[in-house]
Amino acid sequence: MNIPNTITLTRFFFIPIYIYVFFSGWVDANLYAFFILLLAGCSDILDGYLARRNNQITALGQILDPLADKLMMMSVIITFLIDQRISLLAASIFVLRDVITILLMSMLHAKKSRNLLPANKFGKASTCLFYLSFLFLMFEWPFGQELLWVGLLFSFLTSFIYANLYFFKHKSRTDTYVRTPTAINSTRSSRIKL
Repeated sequence: MNIPNTITLTRFFFIPIYIYVFFSGWVDANLYAFFILLLAGCSDILDGYLARRNNQITALGQILDPLADKLMMMSVIITFLIDQRISLLAASIFVLRDVITILLMSMLHAKKSRNLLPANKFGKASTCLFYLSFLFLMFEWPFGQELLWVGLLFSFLTSFIYANLYFFKHKSRTDTYVRTPTAINSTRSSRIKL
């Protein structure tokens, strides 16, 4: 277990702490809850940076990192729903999208697929939009739900981009696999003729 993966694992422990603080009824509960959310976000940035810098990117880390991130964000969405800060429709779409993503990642990991794609600028932008909407919703500022819907729409665009990149990468690997034996056979045939 390397350092980036250890940091990722600690992010799972932020989830129950966040939920407890959010519903604690303390005077500054919103502030403390958002601070915990920021800590989780910073740990997400830190583990990714360390993994790239130290060349410690692992298959386990590629699964745990987005899983921890999505579970944390789903927890935030559910707490907002329970506290009636967002609609059931918005919460359902958010959770359903993330559940489907987690299931797809699990399937790829089970197949030991090498086609797992790292986060790109669109995914990072989508996460930033969600965190911005969380800020507005946490302190019950105006336009919080509107920002959440913008984040959701952008996240679907991001998912579409990821899907295209994945299938393009998968197709490239398949074409290479198919062409290589053909090229070998062609070379052997030419040698036999000579």
